[in-house]
Amino acid sequence: MKLENREGQRVPFAVFRTRQGHEWVDLTSDDLFKGRTVVVFSLPGAFTPTCSSSHVPRYNELAPVFREHGVDAIVCVSVNDTFVMNAWAREQKADQVTFVPDGNGEFTEGMGMLVDKDDLGFGKRSWRYSMLVKDGVVDKMFIEPDKPGDPFEVSDADTMLEYIAPGAVKPHEVVLFTRDGCPFCAKAKGMLQDRGIPYEELVLNRDYSGRALRAVSGVDMVPQVFIDGERVGGSDKLEAWLTEQR
Repeated sequence: MKLENREGQRVPFAVFRTRQGHEWVDLTSDDLFKGRTVVVFSLPGAFTPTCSSSHVPRYNELAPVFREHGVDAIVCVSVNDTFVMNAWAREQKADQVTFVPDGNGEFTEGMGMLVDKDDLGFGKRSWRYSMLVKDGVVDKMFIEPDKPGDPFEVSDADTMLEYIAPGAVKPHEVVLFTRDGCPFCAKAKGMLQDRGIPYEELVLNRDYSGRALRAVSGVDMVPQVFIDGERVGGSDKLEAWLTEQR
């Protein structure tokens, strides 16, 4: 399998058939790339494991940082139809990423990235890669190595961000364990919102059980705040942590 690096070349012209609401809307390569700086990542298929657990979520998380460093849009391309891509976007809650259906594989083929996935029953799909496109010209490509399976080594969001802005400050990864009606939980969320720090909220008896909270934190009380993999504690501890960050 020959995977060609297209740096310095224009992206192929293609028409993407998208469904927006109840209307068919055709997008072209020019609509996506002309006069813009765009990060593209392409992958084998919507709802597939690596794509859903790692590839899409991290690009969505880092989208604000990409924008700070001159990127106008982040585009996910897959050889799937628009209904599948729209459903996947909703399931991923990835509102910072534009999901583009290359249903006939025309754009992917033009990039030299259309490959056989017959062994998985997928037919023709995209090889996994990412690229930085400036005004329709490929500035940089990160192409996964030609090896069996579905390698995911270089097309990730962190690698692309390091190329665009070496040493860029990335957002903290914040998770809150809360329960409905808890005033201290509301206080913790308010402090994070005031500082513009995004977070993921897990609600008791909806997203986790008391046993799960004890297992990961060793306590029963909420809120419990975790930042970058470390337990900070309750709302008072979070307030102290935020004060230290000033």
